[in-house]
Amino acid sequence: MSTQSPKADIPMSETIREQVSIRGQSAFVETAKAHATRVWKLAVKYRWLYLMMIPGLLYFALFRYLPLWNAQIAFKDFKPLLGVEASPLIGFKHFVTFFNSFYFSQLIGNTLIISLLKLVFGMPVAVILAIGLYETVLKYFSRFVQTIAYMPHFLSWVIMYGILLVILSPGNGLINEIIKANDGQPISFLTSPEWFRWVLVGSDIWKETGWSTIIYLAALMAIDPGLFEAASIDGASRMQRIWYISLPGILSAVVVVLLLRIGSILDAGFHQVFVLYSLPVYSVGDIIDTWVYRQGILEFQFSLATAVGLFKGLIGLVLLLSANKLAKRFTGSGLY
Repeated sequence: MSTQSPKADIPMSETIREQVSIRGQSAFVETAKAHATRVWKLAVKYRWLYLMMIPGLLYFALFRYLPLWNAQIAFKDFKPLLGVEASPLIGFKHFVTFFNSFYFSQLIGNTLIISLLKLVFGMPVAVILAIGLYETVLKYFSRFVQTIAYMPHFLSWVIMYGILLVILSPGNGLINEIIKANDGQPISFLTSPEWFRWVLVGSDIWKETGWSTIIYLAALMAIDPGLFEAASIDGASRMQRIWYISLPGILSAVVVVLLLRIGSILDAGFHQVFVLYSLPVYSVGDIIDTWVYRQGILEFQFSLATAVGLFKGLIGLVLLLSANKLAKRFTGSGLY
């Protein structure tokens, strides 16, 4: 009487399939272990860099991601005494209220106009300043200009408002003193609807241009100096080197900054506008963020303010994705 193996009746193909499956699982486990070991070694090797990242990660976790849970009040009739969970659900009522508001078109228009003016006039100034600093032969003069250009960035808008009052005051401001000395009429720049937006744009350029040049200067320093030397030997002028080497060399940095600015196009600068604006210029200076502040903080309409904030975030996300796709199609570079 012959004895047979328990698997004698199983087709050979199924036996082979089981063996392959077992080997595949074993290989997967080994690969996972090797990958985990490699990740752990890299984490130990760069442990100090990861430790430096912890404050930034905590900031985003606590102030960016954790508050998203409470964003649900945009769809509720939020009652502070009841809490977020117990407040009644009302759907898109707050969004409809904002869209039907008398101020909707004015707020959107002011926000877009101010943001676009800052973008159109601010970015070229920063690029030109960066190229000028990079091309300057007198390095001591370049460092002095850099320092002077960076300093306003570290001043708050409250301090900037005091400086602007000294310069633009209709009574004894520096600019109006010059105007009156030339037999002109003084201009109330900070309370004039015709001038207020330009005050916002000009003061933003003055405060932030120096800081914005850091990115472009870093991109310029990454360009191979041999390209400039070869162009000089071939007889290229300074302007030709700037046009054909410097500008293409920082194009990717310009595209990234432009995409980030487009993604935040509905952020026209709350702190600046809040400090500088007043009732006479509400028609041209009131933006979404200042309106949300008045409605959410002063009028205690937290749900409405949250709904408008979500609306801003959604529009910014759509603009960022669209701009990134267009940038990759026409320039070959983007955020991802």
